[in-house]
Amino acid sequence: MLVKDIMSPSPITVTASSSVADAAGLMLEHGISGLPVVNANGALAGIVSESDFLRRAELDTERERSWLRDWLTSPGRMADEYVRTHGRRVEDVMSAPAVAIPPGATVSDAVHLMERYDIKRLPVVADGQIIGIISRSDLVRALSRALSAAPATAEDAQIQATAEAELGRQSWSRNGFIHCHVVDGVALLTGTIFDERERLAARVAVENIPGVRSINDQLVWIDPYFGVALPPPGAEARQA
Repeated sequence: MLVKDIMSPSPITVTASSSVADAAGLMLEHGISGLPVVNANGALAGIVSESDFLRRAELDTERERSWLRDWLTSPGRMADEYVRTHGRRVEDVMSAPAVAIPPGATVSDAVHLMERYDIKRLPVVADGQIIGIISRSDLVRALSRALSAAPATAEDAQIQATAEAELGRQSWSRNGFIHCHVVDGVALLTGTIFDERERLAARVAVENIPGVRSINDQLVWIDPYFGVALPPPGAEARQA
């Protein structure tokens, strides 16, 4: 899945010379929490978001400093903070440079950037121009569509092979003690586990395979310290 497949096209933008009041009004009007900032040529200059409005003189939310911290902070740093808390133009408060992503990047790349820089949105830039924006809400919509898609049908042998391959890829089940056998779409989990969390992980791994109708958990937990074996908490099939 690529960024261009799930991004919101033609995002609302503001210019660096726009007023903070106009930017705040646009965010409220359209129910969004951030805006890309563009220069006169339409190129990305920065991002302004709700977090840039948290510390404001108008709200009496400026940071209070102890005398020691005030003494240790450079005059330039204090001047910069003053501009951010009192500035009336977007260029005074915006975060720059902005982290952007091309439309051909993968959604995985976008999530990596969001986590790395602790941001909620990424402008999508092509040929120096903003063509869209991808935000956490776009990711949620993509997830909702993926989960709502009609489940595919598959033969039992194919389902079983897929389940065994998935279990074989995971470090928590690579020891080969968890097995899956599929009959009429019902996945029977057998074998032993040494941590109850492996039971849930095995269920999740199998129930995500297209064609699985339900799961019959017959995994036996063995206490690694005392060697005591306990049967599964319930023998009823779990609906996938």
